[in-house]
Amino acid sequence: MRKVKNIAIIFLLAIMAWQTTDVAAINRFPKPEFESGHTQPATVTPAPRAVFMEYLDVAVLIAALSLITWFILKKRSRKGVFWMSVFAILYFGFYREGCICSIGAIQNVALALFNEGYYIPVTAILFFVIPILYTLFFGRTFCAGVCPLGALQDIIAFKPMPVKAWLEKVLGIIPYIYLGLAVLYAATGTDFIICRYDPFVGFYRLDASFFMFVIGALFLLIGVFIARPYCRFLCPYGVILGLVSRFSFKHMTITPAECINCKLCEKSCPYGAINMPVPEKEKEKTEVLVKRYILLGILVPVLVFAGGLLLSSFHENLAMVNSKVKLASEILNNTNYGVVGREAIEITAFKSTGQSVEELYSEAANIVDQFYMGSWFLGGFIGLVFGLTLIGLTVFKFHTDYSPNKATCHSCARCMGYCPVKPEKK
Repeated sequence: MRKVKNIAIIFLLAIMAWQTTDVAAINRFPKPEFESGHTQPATVTPAPRAVFMEYLDVAVLIAALSLITWFILKKRSRKGVFWMSVFAILYFGFYREGCICSIGAIQNVALALFNEGYYIPVTAILFFVIPILYTLFFGRTFCAGVCPLGALQDIIAFKPMPVKAWLEKVLGIIPYIYLGLAVLYAATGTDFIICRYDPFVGFYRLDASFFMFVIGALFLLIGVFIARPYCRFLCPYGVILGLVSRFSFKHMTITPAECINCKLCEKSCPYGAINMPVPEKEKEKTEVLVKRYILLGILVPVLVFAGGLLLSSFHENLAMVNSKVKLASEILNNTNYGVVGREAIEITAFKSTGQSVEELYSEAANIVDQFYMGSWFLGGFIGLVFGLTLIGLTVFKFHTDYSPNKATCHSCARCMGYCPVKPEKK
C-alpha cells in the first residue's frame, strides 16, 4: 500500500508540474518527500591524483629528458631516440592519458597570469618550464621523443616526403596564430582550446568524439607521408621551443667532426630542418641594402598595427565563444539558442542561479572588453610574425657545410645514421 501511495503522490505532482509550466521558476514545487525511509545517496566524485604521483610525473619527465639528451648528444643514437619515443607513448600517452602535458600547460600559465583567482598547480608550471630549460641548453630534445604527440607522429613517418620551402614558410605561420588564440581564450577564462582540439588525446583516452577521432586519424594518415604535420604546422608549444632553441648552448650536430659535404644527409631529414651549403654570392651594393632594410623597418610596424586593427574589429565574434557572452546575447536578442517550443536548458540553468540579467550583461560586457584588448595584441602579434617572416626570406644566410637548423630541428637523430664521418678518437 505504501508503494501505491508513493506512486499516487508522484503522479499528482507530475500533473501539477504540467499545469504550471508557464509559472515563474520561483513558484515551482519543492523536491518531493517520500515516507519510505529512502535517503538520497551522496554524490561520489573521483579522488584527485595524489600529490606524490604528480611529482612522480615530473621526475619521470626530467629522467626522460636527461636520457634522451644523452642519447642524442653523447651516444648519437637514433635507436635510443626511437625507444624513448615508445616509452613516451606508453607512459605520457596511454598511462597518463596525455594529461598533464607541456603543450596544454600553456593555457594554465596564461590563465594564472591574467586571473588572480586561479590556482595553478606547481606541477603544471614545472611541465611548462622544464622542457624550455632543456631546450635552452640542449635544443629540442623534448620534441625528439619525450612529447607523446611528437613521438607518435615520428614513429609512423614511414615514407616522408619533402615540403616546398615556400609552403613550409606559409604553413609555419599557423602555429603562431594557434598559440595566440590559445592564450587569448585561456586568459579570458573562455576555454582551453588546445586540450579541446587535441587530435591525439582521443586515442590515448579512447573517449573522443567521432569527429575528433576522424581528425586524429587524418593527422596520422598524413603523418605517414608528411612527417610530423601537427608538430610543424600546428603545435603552439613548438613555437616557444623553436624560439628558445635558436639560443641553445649545445645542439645536436649531423657530423661528430668536420663535415666533408658528402650530401648523404641531404635527403635524410623529413622535416626540412637541415641548412645546406650556400655559395657566397656577389655582395650587394650598400644603397640597395639600406633601401631594403628601411622598407622592411617601415613595413613591420605597419603590419603590426594593421593586424591589431583588423582583428580588433572581430573581437565580438571571438568573444561569442565565451559561454557567458553567448548566454547574454541569447537573452538580449531573445533567440533562445534556436530552441522552439520550450526554454533552452542554458537559460533555465541561469534562472536557477538567482543572478539578475543586469549582472549577466555587466559580466558579459567586461569579457567583451577583455577580448577587444586581447584581439589588438593578438592581431599585432600575427602582424609581427608576418613581418619577421618576410625579413627571414630576404636576409642572406651563408653556410659552408650541412648543419641542423636550430629552430626547426626536432633532434630526432635520423640524419646521424647517414653521416660517414666517425667520431674522433681522443
